[in-house]
Amino acid sequence: MTSVDRALKYLSIPSVITGNLETLENCERIIFPGVGAAGQAMADLKNSGLDKLLIDLVKRGVPLLGICLGTQVIMDFSEENNTTCLGLIPGVVKRFPPDLSTGNRRLKVPHMGWNRVKFNRPHPVFQGLPEEAEYYFVHSFFPIPQDKDSCLAYTDYGITFCSVVAWKNIVAVQFHPEKSGRLGLKILENFCTWSGKDAE
Repeated sequence: MTSVDRALKYLSIPSVITGNLETLENCERIIFPGVGAAGQAMADLKNSGLDKLLIDLVKRGVPLLGICLGTQVIMDFSEENNTTCLGLIPGVVKRFPPDLSTGNRRLKVPHMGWNRVKFNRPHPVFQGLPEEAEYYFVHSFFPIPQDKDSCLAYTDYGITFCSVVAWKNIVAVQFHPEKSGRLGLKILENFCTWSGKDAE
């Protein structure tokens, strides 16, 4: 959370880190970063009432940006801790298989480091970015949207997985834009001016 806050401050974009329901009710948009495990994250959301509020805000059309775990918990279910998630986008979250490899080289899990993101189509939050640019990843799980059209971009790491999900007023990235240098900052800046429509 603090790294996202620092990135927004660098961009001179006002923001607040909060779990207060009343404060969130009045937000123009929400960035939902995530650290830790799906099971604990969902338990925390339910205990605070944030689960129901987030679902309500998305239904109202408030733009939402999910980052890493924040991308995974918007799906229906995660294999991590066998967790029922928010169900904002139909689909599941799976763990990378243990035998990942490329050529003769075994790949480590978690997937950690810079990797390319290949977009299927344009989207306002990702406008002005070079094709197949690299962004910074740290994760062991990845989303599989039920509707393939909800997968905006793919990344290769032993397998090809969905690294960006987009549906209506939701955009969610498996990488960390706040740790991805100039291009990541551009994504955050675009999101903070985005109306929540897929095409503008």
